[in-house]
Amino acid sequence: MPVNPATTTTLEPVRLYLASTSPARLATLRAAGIEPAGLLSPGVDEDALVASLTAARGALSAAEMVGELARAKAEAVVGQLVDGEPIDGFILGGDSAFEFDGVIYGKPHTAEVARERWHKMIGGGGVLHSGHWLIDHRGGTAGGGAGAVDDAVVEFADDIPEEEIDAYIATGEPLSVAGAFTVDSRGQAFIRRVDGHPSTVVGLSVPTLRRLLAESFGVGWHRLWNL
Repeated sequence: MPVNPATTTTLEPVRLYLASTSPARLATLRAAGIEPAGLLSPGVDEDALVASLTAARGALSAAEMVGELARAKAEAVVGQLVDGEPIDGFILGGDSAFEFDGVIYGKPHTAEVARERWHKMIGGGGVLHSGHWLIDHRGGTAGGGAGAVDDAVVEFADDIPEEEIDAYIATGEPLSVAGAFTVDSRGQAFIRRVDGHPSTVVGLSVPTLRRLLAESFGVGWHRLWNL
């Protein structure tokens, strides 16, 4: 039965705005009982930002990269309107990358790149890094921000035939996700084991988001429930 927030607390509910166009992140929030008050496209040039940060600091670790990109995405939507109204709640930006054999993989974008990655990953394992950044925008004004990165180890099956790789790539699913795989859709059949929270692999760690809200802003997780 759906939870009615009004029966769980006397405090006002808190809105969450998602600075992401990822269907998987949206589905993860909805499954956790949260319908975002707005879906905002950050429009961040990820490659340009990473290149700029690398030039200034040197090579970034995968955790540093997803943390910086998550922050940039959240900050990019500050000041936007949702249905003509200012944002009044928390803004969440997220990013993820897959690290395999010391190489950081983002979205493959093309079938050729995805196929090359899958040939390397079969029977192996890597780490999915998910970055999160929250901005307190309650009252229509941007306040403080806080972020965290969560990791999950993903191990792949060692018996995936070429025809299944080709069929999976032909669906288009792996082309637009970090590492060229999903854990919540067709790709889950090829994953042998996940060490960490499954939502981290999706790109939005629900436990991490809950902890950020509580520790950095004193907001209870249940105050976001609206489904």
